[in-house]
Amino acid sequence: MKISCLAVDDESLALELLIDNINNIPFLTCIGSCKNAMEVLEFLRTSQADLIFLDIQMPGLSGMQLASHLKSKTKIIFLTAYEQYALEAYGVNALDYLVKPVSFDRFLEASMKALDWFSNRNVLPVETGKPIEPVSHHMPYLFVHVEYNLVKLLISDIQYIEGCKDYVKIHLFNAARPVITRLNMKYLEEKLAHAGMVRIHKSYLVSVTHIQSIQRNLVKTEKAELPISDFYKEALMEQISKINLL
Repeated sequence: MKISCLAVDDESLALELLIDNINNIPFLTCIGSCKNAMEVLEFLRTSQADLIFLDIQMPGLSGMQLASHLKSKTKIIFLTAYEQYALEAYGVNALDYLVKPVSFDRFLEASMKALDWFSNRNVLPVETGKPIEPVSHHMPYLFVHVEYNLVKLLISDIQYIEGCKDYVKIHLFNAARPVITRLNMKYLEEKLAHAGMVRIHKSYLVSVTHIQSIQRNLVKTEKAELPISDFYKEALMEQISKINLL
């Protein structure tokens, strides 16, 4: 699926960067750009956008004021240099709130939230006029930013994830080397919980599917032995009991 996007920012350089970020994500399509709220309203008179990346501080009508006039089916991700509007942003049902300067990793994270939202609801994408087919409630893959590329990983191939300060190493069942990307362990823990990925240590997430055995404070997978901390042991055993492996 493709999510049609409108880029809105009154600063030319910021707008160019926003458009470039959109164009670098495979499931987003930039269908237009605007520099103020009135241009957005004029654009929406004749066209539709699934998602608007919207600046807040603009001349005339602010992005927040504009959001209150938009139809609820048009989703919004705010981008702003100011943190103080975050609470107000969620009051207009924004999908996310990004504070400039925005890293590509953070932009990708917000875009994935949009993908989840559109995939998990039977909404009408403007480019086809047909309902999106729900994909088992969750997408079976994950896009991660590796150097200058977006890499698609099948979640079922992920054996375990290792946290390394500001980065993570994603160890795949069918790959000799891990995929290294700048992501947050907490985000991945929440994102992959539906796929049986469980936290066993502050530095490790492991796929229950790939666990071969558990011995006291160790989990053994096909390729590694991983430590289990006491803090996470109960959650691990609960996850295992839910899927009737014992």
